[in-house]
Amino acid sequence: MVKKRHDTREDAETIREVAFSAPAGRPAGVEVLTLAELRDRADACRLSTPHRPGFHHLLVLERGRLVHSLDFQEHPLAPGDLLWARPGQVQHFGDLTGAEGRLVLFESGFLDATTAATARIEDWYGPAVRHPEGAAARTLDEALGQLHREFGALGGLPLEVHLEVLRHLLAVLVLRAAHPDGPAGGPDDGTCGASETYLRFRDAVERGFTRSRRVADYARALGYAPRTLSRATETAAGVGAKEFIDRRVALEAKRLLAHGDQPASRIADRLGFADATNFSKFFQRQAGITPIAFRAALRSSG
Repeated sequence: MVKKRHDTREDAETIREVAFSAPAGRPAGVEVLTLAELRDRADACRLSTPHRPGFHHLLVLERGRLVHSLDFQEHPLAPGDLLWARPGQVQHFGDLTGAEGRLVLFESGFLDATTAATARIEDWYGPAVRHPEGAAARTLDEALGQLHREFGALGGLPLEVHLEVLRHLLAVLVLRAAHPDGPAGGPDDGTCGASETYLRFRDAVERGFTRSRRVADYARALGYAPRTLSRATETAAGVGAKEFIDRRVALEAKRLLAHGDQPASRIADRLGFADATNFSKFFQRQAGITPIAFRAALRSSG
């Protein structure tokens, strides 16, 4: 049984939320910078602690090595690799010393709706790291370079024109990043070829997993039979609809346990469980370990 979630000041998120902040004198919504510039920032040391940005990170490593942690998985990056971290994902940077590359930060709303939908920019179910090669890598580098140059050319055009140019260049970059291999490369993430049924279900789960873990609730809201949702999810994600929902809830539980000090009872309430006992049983079934043991293991390994 899932109870209605009650938001209170005590339930405030313990993972550090980071909002987009445009540099002084720069247009809001997008920023392009080098990793060297990132290192020089006064708050760069905070990048090594877990945080949850409310905006996208597109990072292309050009030289050196870098390990980026994203939702409990470390991603070692080599030159040429592309990392895409999306809003809401918990992340932290590894040692930036010696790493060179470029980073694009942007808010989802900066892009037009058609580009956002085509590139599936909110889809954190796909791979975080891609490895474009050959012509695809060169095309991506050209798109990134042009965006970077335009971002630094403030003053060459009226501000409203400059913003539109940035918006269009960013659209090219994210579309290239979403499909780095082109049609000949085949599917490169969890949405290529996915049915509309699955995509609607996935988005509904993202909006509602703290309120309901029942497939029937999503089926009713979306106008499908529960069996239809399960077939679509099995085809696209390799698991049934119920397991898909439960994995999303378990991920959020891991985030809260790892990156904050809320007791299990408060996390249970945040995620819609009737009590801490039900939450603990659910978590142990999903993760193979109790919530307390999961948190202790992470703290001891860190």
